[in-house]
Amino acid sequence: MGRVQGRSDVLSEVEGTVEGEGEVEDAAEGDTEESAAPDPNRAPAATARDVCEYLVKAVVEEPDGVEVEVNQGGRTTAIEVHVAPGDMGRVIGKRGRVAQSIRTIVRAAAVRDGATVDVEFIE
Repeated sequence: MGRVQGRSDVLSEVEGTVEGEGEVEDAAEGDTEESAAPDPNRAPAATARDVCEYLVKAVVEEPDGVEVEVNQGGRTTAIEVHVAPGDMGRVIGKRGRVAQSIRTIVRAAAVRDGATVDVEFIE
């Protein structure tokens, strides 16, 4: 499955890697780093959390007021985003389009972690 050109920059910037670096694929077997056993020392949905924090901080006026919490429960992981009261409208956007876009991107990033996430915005 291919990637959309120009969209890997968000994930690589958040992770601090360059495209293609850190993911090794064996052409004969098709194994990637993602198919390996999950790292027990890594936080659940760490990539999704980092992407969520990056996106929300880019939207708000007070990036220092953004707090992201990850709560693991059952099959899904809840990502709670706390923002300053004046920034809630910016995060939600007209008809909730900004919030829905953030949720979509974070869910796509969670695939990398092998997790299912729900993003909740809390004032």
